[in-house]
Amino acid sequence: MSKNILIYNSGGGLGDCIQIFDLVISLKNKFKDYNFYYLGAHENHFNNLLKNYNIKINTLDLKIKYFGFRCWHFFLVKYHLKLNNIKKFHLVIDLQSKIRNTLILNRIPCNYFYSQTFNYFFCSRKANYLSTKKNILVNLENIEKLINIKIPLIKYNISLIDEDYFIEAKKILPNNNYIGFSLTQGNVYRKKNWPINKFINVAKKIVEMNKIPVFLIKKNNTELISKIKNEVKDAIFPEENTKYSDPAFVTALATRLSLTISINNGIMHMVSLAYNPMILLFGSGGPNETEKFAPKYSNVKILNSNKMYKTNDISKISEKDVLDLLKYINYKN
Repeated sequence: MSKNILIYNSGGGLGDCIQIFDLVISLKNKFKDYNFYYLGAHENHFNNLLKNYNIKINTLDLKIKYFGFRCWHFFLVKYHLKLNNIKKFHLVIDLQSKIRNTLILNRIPCNYFYSQTFNYFFCSRKANYLSTKKNILVNLENIEKLINIKIPLIKYNISLIDEDYFIEAKKILPNNNYIGFSLTQGNVYRKKNWPINKFINVAKKIVEMNKIPVFLIKKNNTELISKIKNEVKDAIFPEENTKYSDPAFVTALATRLSLTISINNGIMHMVSLAYNPMILLFGSGGPNETEKFAPKYSNVKILNSNKMYKTNDISKISEKDVLDLLKYINYKN
């Protein structure tokens, strides 16, 4: 019996990987003696930028760039699979829904094949599968139906992050009156940004409330940092005061924040792992963007320009909209 499980995730962003943490953790907990492999159209962030979250998963390196996105990949899969000395997988999990990618991935020999594509047509077993459009974790329930095995949901626990990160975060943010701000986007092809001047105006109001704005911005973004410093004198930029700068450190910093205000970006997902209060600004991805990408816990408040102003122009969300939500937040002490 094959003791290998493959997860295919075509999304290239850090947030795409963080969103499947619970799925990976749950599967690894259930199949403890299996080898887990990750295959993507882009690099394996689990073993690179996200490695300090300590979710260990092997890279299936097929030596094929942008795997799944070129039709000719169909003819190379089995040959390149042999280079990894893997004959067969017990389970192959396809987390995307493009038919071309699925047809290519389905060339990999396996006992069970799971895919959302074409209304689950390619799954190796027919079942009453549930839609995953609003919650990626529904995939776990569907995989249970496919292989007829109960798989308990295990949430990612930030205690897997090295304790030094939390010690450093407390040194930089020793008190309890910090409000986090995340305003930069990683995906340059989709406009998600809320205007910087609006962030600055909200930060100034935060200062008037005797709270300290903390901007989660990479220290090499010097021009943006300089602009904010000139406007918000009390603002803190944590990465300027430490040697740490990776995503796991952002999660450690989040444990020191009473609230975070963020656009839809990778940092939003990093912060959400701390389960602290958040106000999230959406718009560019349409009215259903929040259901797909927003963290799923109670103390998250959403502002979506599509639902509020019938437009995907996120800038239509006002400073007042954000500030009015503050009264409904159950702040972390």
